[in-house]
Amino acid sequence: MTPSPSGSTGVPGTDPAAASAAGPAATDAPAAADAPAPGAAADRALGHGLRTRHLTMMGLGSAIGAGLFLGSGVGIATAGPAVLVSYAVAGVLVVMIMRMLAEMAAASPASGSFSVYAEQALGRWAGFTLGWVYWFTIVMVLGAEITGVARIVTGWFPDVPQWGVALVVVAVFAVVNLAGVRQFGEFEFWFAALKVAAIVGFLVVGVLLVLGVLPGTSPVGTSNLLGHGGFAPTGVAGVAAGLLVVLFAFGGIEIVTIASAEAADPQRAVARATRSIVWRILAFYVGSVAVMVLVLPWDSPQLADGPFVAVLDLAGLPGAARLMEVVVVLALLSAFNANIYATSRMAFSLAGRGDGPAVLRRVSRRDVPWVAVLVSVALGLVAVALNWLLPDALLGILLNAVGASLLVVWVFVVVSQLRLRPRLAAAAGPAGLPLRMWGYPWLTWATLAALAGVVVLMLTDAAARAQLAATAGLVAVVVGIYAVTARRRARAGVGSA
Repeated sequence: MTPSPSGSTGVPGTDPAAASAAGPAATDAPAAADAPAPGAAADRALGHGLRTRHLTMMGLGSAIGAGLFLGSGVGIATAGPAVLVSYAVAGVLVVMIMRMLAEMAAASPASGSFSVYAEQALGRWAGFTLGWVYWFTIVMVLGAEITGVARIVTGWFPDVPQWGVALVVVAVFAVVNLAGVRQFGEFEFWFAALKVAAIVGFLVVGVLLVLGVLPGTSPVGTSNLLGHGGFAPTGVAGVAAGLLVVLFAFGGIEIVTIASAEAADPQRAVARATRSIVWRILAFYVGSVAVMVLVLPWDSPQLADGPFVAVLDLAGLPGAARLMEVVVVLALLSAFNANIYATSRMAFSLAGRGDGPAVLRRVSRRDVPWVAVLVSVALGLVAVALNWLLPDALLGILLNAVGASLLVVWVFVVVSQLRLRPRLAAAAGPAGLPLRMWGYPWLTWATLAALAGVVVLMLTDAAARAQLAATAGLVAVVVGIYAVTARRRARAGVGSA
């Protein structure tokens, strides 16, 4: 892609007039092997203060959230102890997807990450669609996270209104994200470290419980794991249903590749970070759930109500419920902070490729896309208002629409890696790629088949089927918007010619 000539829109890496004159085929053609990533020039306006430890902790912090602290009990109630199989299958699937994404990110770091790679592999329509679907999804998640924090905090301080808590949270994290990428990375590092420390502490207490080391306890053996109907009391169907419950809990790890464009040494940083993150997350999830099903019967009401609290109560720790509330608040705040970053960088990247309002490309003196940050924060507040005003109507529809959107991201990642690997390898030359997906192309095809299996599985579940339909509707709307904007670009090109 050629740089913008003077008098064009000024979007780095694009020439709208030339693209329009060449027609839709040229506009949507995948990038050549030796072409820079779409939006790469725009990314140069961003800072480069993130270290490997920042990326690592951001990935860990984003993926370890309410899905683990609150959702693990639902998975256990669905599949029994066999939910461990569900977590293992889901974890391996996510490991494969992250390896593919990391391969592309290490070879070609970009703030638009998988949106950029989809554009390179499949055409501009794919980058536009994936970028805005992801942006919309995370904006809705922002609203849910603020609401969750506000509800817990007002439980502690009943005289404080929920809207007041929400405004304070938004103001604080707007400042954090506007301060500069290095400051953001440092803040998120320590914030996420608190969550990781909580998980590690829980695992230590859990192991002591299992071994019967704590006062008043004895080794638990396998009575809870294999009793009460056996390891898989609900059968294969339960394991499959458990997979649907736990699979999307791993979402958030993709922020590592979005942040790679602002790393001091992006190729090395993203390669090192992703190598360790996926395995640590899998160990945290599987390890925590293993402790739960070992020390308590899977059908225990305490596990269903709050699995972490149930285990800590069994260990005799005072104030376990309040302690876990604090941890959940920290988890939600850390995820909220990281998601503001993710949405602002995705919007910045889309604008840099001419697929969003040019104002989103404005960068502050601290090399932060400040307009994109403020837009994400403002729309997060709108999502909060929808949550309070229309909890069972419009917001429910919107949250359903984003329920399966992570699956859309994963499918595009797999297809993009399948198509881009030969180009990236050719561009790397004798030095080779910084990071490689294992068993290409066979493992890539196997992962794609597994994702297709997840879709089929979702079609057999009424709630998941509704999410699939709503997400398909969301994707259709975004593709329709792209078609309209592409037609307008083409007409503008013809008129100027």
